[in-house]
Amino acid sequence: MKKNQSSYFSLEKAGIFPQEEMLEVGRKHNKLVIGIPKDNHKIERRVALTPEAVEVLVNQGHEVIIESGAGEAANYQDQEYSENGGFIVREKDQVYQCDIIIRISPLNEDEIDRLKGNQIIFTNINLPQQNAEYIQKLMQKRVIAIAFEYLREEDNSFPVIKAMSEIAGTTSILVASEYLSNSREGKGVLLGGVSGITPAEIVILGAGTAAEYAAKAAIGLGASVKIFDYSLIKLRRLQKHIGTRLYTSVFHPKVLKKDIQSADVIIGAMYQYGNYPQYLLNEDMITQMKDGSVIVDLSIDQGGCIETSEIRTIDAPSFVKYGVIHYCVPNIASRVSRTASIALSNVFSPMLIAMGEYGGFINHLKENRGLRYGVYIYNGILTKKQIGNRFGMTSRDIDLLMAAF
Repeated sequence: MKKNQSSYFSLEKAGIFPQEEMLEVGRKHNKLVIGIPKDNHKIERRVALTPEAVEVLVNQGHEVIIESGAGEAANYQDQEYSENGGFIVREKDQVYQCDIIIRISPLNEDEIDRLKGNQIIFTNINLPQQNAEYIQKLMQKRVIAIAFEYLREEDNSFPVIKAMSEIAGTTSILVASEYLSNSREGKGVLLGGVSGITPAEIVILGAGTAAEYAAKAAIGLGASVKIFDYSLIKLRRLQKHIGTRLYTSVFHPKVLKKDIQSADVIIGAMYQYGNYPQYLLNEDMITQMKDGSVIVDLSIDQGGCIETSEIRTIDAPSFVKYGVIHYCVPNIASRVSRTASIALSNVFSPMLIAMGEYGGFINHLKENRGLRYGVYIYNGILTKKQIGNRFGMTSRDIDLLMAAF
């Protein structure tokens, strides 16, 4: 008997007898409860998730609660959301009790008061429009707050900013064309011109994504385009991407001043960094522009790159100063709210699906450095140094905090 037992264990060790299969233990899927509050449609017309995105999330086992009318400004009706598995509610408090809140514009103070606390909040932060009290109020709710504009991809790009910049660049030219025409009491100039008539002159400040798409749209309409930037590398990249030969220049005061005086349109598409001046165009330069010319300041959400710019809303977007029409709306993509909503939804829905697949937000946050970049409050603690410096508040590194929680 001992001999047989010995032979049995030898054969088992050798792997001749069937062995118990070792299966890989997968991540536990976590159900998400996502709330989509209604925005103030006078200032914001985009919606974070389309009905199609809601359908995908519901099919993944998640629950999506939508405040009635949330998608109306983007021409998405409540019925479309409900037909795709979303729950439509009329009471705001029902939405603000969800574990995850996702909306485009920042929550106001009343909406923050409605939060139950210890939730995940996805919105824009629009930092120049905030103050220390706003940040502290969010911190008191012990939320995890993520700003869309801080989110990064694996290649270090900013997916939301890139998508919205593409739309903003193209839209800025359409806005300029509209305000040059008589329909907006402009001077009645066709942007592209026709045979025998000189086309309109467009000066673009900056050579980033928004500038690239503005240039493409302007060239497509037949306008004359000049682009300025501090970086020769960016100017070369833009020239290569556009493919058509166009006028580019580094910022030289005399050259810039001359081109500004003859410009019909100026597109401000550059954020200010480092030791560069806050404003690329000062007030004196604007006084020398032609009457009826148009300025579209796309960087107004970061304070603007033109001294005479003043922030406006999509409901009342323009004003005239020194005879120059100014269009200064931080969310210009809301003019094409349906297209912009689809672009945003294409970023957010895969991110939410990944959260569920990773077994929850915290697990996904540990694995995804780009998502961590987006966090500016973690469990009630400020994690963005630039926000702390701006408001004189203490901040802590999110990687160290995650190790502690």
